[in-house]
Amino acid sequence: MNEFKTYHPIVSFAYFGFVIAFSMVFMHPFCLAVSLVCAFVFSVMLKGRKAVKTNLLYMLPVMLLTALANPLFSHAGTTVLCYLPSGNPLTLESVEYGLAAAAMLVGVLCWFSCFNAVMTSDKLVCLFGRAIPSLSLILSMTLRFVPHYAAQLKTVVRAQKCLGRDMSSGSLVERAKHGLSILSVLTTWALENAVDTADSMKSRGYGLPGRTAFSIFTFDRRDKAALACIFVLGAYVCVGGLCGALDFHYFPAVGGAEYSFFGASVFAAYLALCALPIVIELWEVRRWKAIESNT
Repeated sequence: MNEFKTYHPIVSFAYFGFVIAFSMVFMHPFCLAVSLVCAFVFSVMLKGRKAVKTNLLYMLPVMLLTALANPLFSHAGTTVLCYLPSGNPLTLESVEYGLAAAAMLVGVLCWFSCFNAVMTSDKLVCLFGRAIPSLSLILSMTLRFVPHYAAQLKTVVRAQKCLGRDMSSGSLVERAKHGLSILSVLTTWALENAVDTADSMKSRGYGLPGRTAFSIFTFDRRDKAALACIFVLGAYVCVGGLCGALDFHYFPAVGGAEYSFFGASVFAAYLALCALPIVIELWEVRRWKAIESNT
């Protein structure tokens, strides 16, 4: 289990709130590279080799498509590389902005995949169960329903395959009938599951006044230290962004804020914030190895 998962939900939620917001706002190449690399490494730590396969098969094509599509539609910039068959110029600035936009998009998607792995439904209920109980219930049920539905789909497909009624055999019409049959089974299962859930909630007194909520999460000193670190780093990066230390523009020519000690410190804070769960995991691994070596 990843060590960052064991922290209080408010710590994880605050962390992802900062890094996702910063990844969408700051277009500086350093910030984009740090966000993308840290998100990729963190996803591999959370999901193992499966994350590498997912990122290469799905996110890499998205990144390439975004990077190639931007110069075809955006022709702003002062450095003309060549002219397209349509007569529009292909500029260096549009290519660089396409690469930056692609890195931003893939980085944000990768952070959201990490968010889904860390922020489980019970953590969302713990955070918002008292403030907005209906919305937190909907979010938790939705997050739970997607993997549950996918698992049930695999079960139904295997059962239909044993009967020779899967979508990989027969003519096109027969495959369509088999697909509709699988869809019908899944729809019936989903409706029955919804009725069972409603009956269970009613029997447990959901919605009654004075009903208390149970939570297994406790906010200890470790969580206080991590939350304080996240807010200090996030606030410092916010101040740096407002002061222009992270400014960077691609049009009409590529350029950014001049180098300064304050700007370097803001970049260091941004790197520390994005790499925080990675550092926590590496520190925990080193600590366990030290304990094992002493025993």
